[in-house]
Order: sequence, then structure tokens, then C-alpha cells
Amino acid sequence: MRKEYEINEEQLKRLLEACMPVLYMWVGGLPPRSPQDNANSAWKQLGKELGFDYTTAQPVPGKSNKFFTAEAKD
Repeated sequence: MRKEYEINEEQLKRLLEACMPVLYMWVGGLPPRSPQDNANSAWKQLGKELGFDYTTAQPVPGKSNKFFTAEAKD
């Protein structure tokens, strides 16, 4: 069942920071994780904290970026 969620300031800060580009210098190693990978991990962690399937999160039109809907886990 789809449910509306509201996250707090700390959770929002973690999500926004996860989406930031990662600066790095290529010196014969592997590149860092992409911002998309970091954002997916942040959403996955938030899903565990709040009990929803992180792959189903969608914004709520007309509300702030602290609100979204997602499928609740049983």
C-alpha cells in the first residue's frame, strides 16, 4: 500500500549530500561511486529506517521536498 512520508532535516541533508558530485583525481585506480549510486544507497538506508520500499519513492506534487510517497513494507 502506498503511504505518504515526511522526513526530518537530518534525513533530507543526508539525501541531498549523497546526490552531490564526488571530486576525484584519476591516478591509476578505480573511480569513486557515482552520485546516482550514492543517492540510491541513501534512499535504501532511509527505506530501512522508515519501513518502505526505496525503489517506489515518488515526490508529492505541491509539497516540499521533505514529503514523498512509497510502498510501505509489511
